[in-house]
Amino acid sequence: MLAVTACSSGGSSAAGKATDAEPVAATAAPTDPGLAVAAAPAGAGAPSAVARADKGTGVKAAKSSLKVASFDQKSGKAVIAAAPAAGKKKPDKGVAPKPSQSAREGVAVGDVIASAPAPGAPHGVLAKVTKVVGATDKGTEVNTAPATLDALLGDSEAKGKVPVDPSAVKVVPLMKGVQVSWTKPDGIHAGPKGAKVPLGNLRLDVGASIPTPEGSPVSAEASASGFVQLAPEVDFSYNGKGTGSSGGPGTASLALNGDWSSAWELKGEAKATTEGKPLRLPFAKLHADPVLQVGPVPVVVNLDLTCYLQVDAEGKLSVDVKQEMKGDFTVGGSYSWGKGWTGISKANSEVSPVRATASASGKVKASLGTEASVGLYGAVGVSADLAPYLRAEGEASATASSDGKASASGKWAAYGGVDLTGALSAHLKIFGTPLFERRIPLDLYHHEWKLAGGEGSVSTPKNGVAPKKKAAAS
Repeated sequence: MLAVTACSSGGSSAAGKATDAEPVAATAAPTDPGLAVAAAPAGAGAPSAVARADKGTGVKAAKSSLKVASFDQKSGKAVIAAAPAAGKKKPDKGVAPKPSQSAREGVAVGDVIASAPAPGAPHGVLAKVTKVVGATDKGTEVNTAPATLDALLGDSEAKGKVPVDPSAVKVVPLMKGVQVSWTKPDGIHAGPKGAKVPLGNLRLDVGASIPTPEGSPVSAEASASGFVQLAPEVDFSYNGKGTGSSGGPGTASLALNGDWSSAWELKGEAKATTEGKPLRLPFAKLHADPVLQVGPVPVVVNLDLTCYLQVDAEGKLSVDVKQEMKGDFTVGGSYSWGKGWTGISKANSEVSPVRATASASGKVKASLGTEASVGLYGAVGVSADLAPYLRAEGEASATASSDGKASASGKWAAYGGVDLTGALSAHLKIFGTPLFERRIPLDLYHHEWKLAGGEGSVSTPKNGVAPKKKAAAS
């Protein structure tokens, strides 16, 4: 898929020839409804687009057969190809087309190219043509520079949410015992037999003893097992109206949201201490480049996720905690002309019945989290960390006297919680909005609740009679 908009008619002589080309498609009237936002078709049926400036109506996009045949990210050089015109004989193999034919393909200085992933550009292309180099046997070679989306979408309006196809997500396991599952509407299933995964969800199961690198400050005999399940979707919006003469969009936003669930258990003994530096153990990396079709314009979203287990321990504590959680989340950025960019950070959670016990003295906190980054055309705009966790702590004390009496007491508690953190980066300028100098942190979301707890005491008299035991639990 490709979108091109002619922003100027000046430049080189090659550009002058291009401006004499026949219009690819008429621009839409300014009263047209907003552009639809949907998942772009894949394969041979994937549409491409070209957009041209039309005085008084803003920049609009229209369908075209143009495509990016190759792209060099370091130099910005690209080769733009097009299907032969009707009735025209295709050039013999190895014979370059004449410059006049290349000109009629509509590639000119000032054109803005938007393309789905292409050879040399795995994250898509959004660039402005700065020079038409000439014709090759693969198409027209051009030099480009970075561009922004407002050059393509102009005064259009677009808003929509698009689910990420789980089968299109590339998963790289980082630990042994990681299994990936998903199901498609046609019944195709991936993953362990018997794993029930709702449509649109991606599930990762992990089950192993907590590994600790050699020389690590924590020695763990605890084990974690369970799964994390995600149904991510991309929320995109753009409104090019209402900015007066300032240029750029009036509003824009990019966010990642969706449902998530987890069911997992931390069991065993964690001892020693991480010295305030939690031990983070990534167990899988995920990547996808879903393409949104905003009208005829392909907008490439880059999604990276890292699932991890993190352990923070102090002292010695035996734990047996099981928890089931589910909820939804939204992380992203929202722009409003006159106010600038603000972060979006929301999460909801629901807890199912749990089991929690602990003994001895110490503290342990284990998170089964997901780091996420979302961007456009290879530029990260939003980063976030969603971390559901279990936390347990125990405290024991013992006393003895010279008359032989002794007593012991202790208390423990287990908690569940979820943290959501993140930030916006300057790369969100890709919408055509003003650049901000610093990363903008998202509002911290933190919620914790008590799962279980208890306390008790034991006294031993001098005569050795069976001790009296007092206990209470909450």
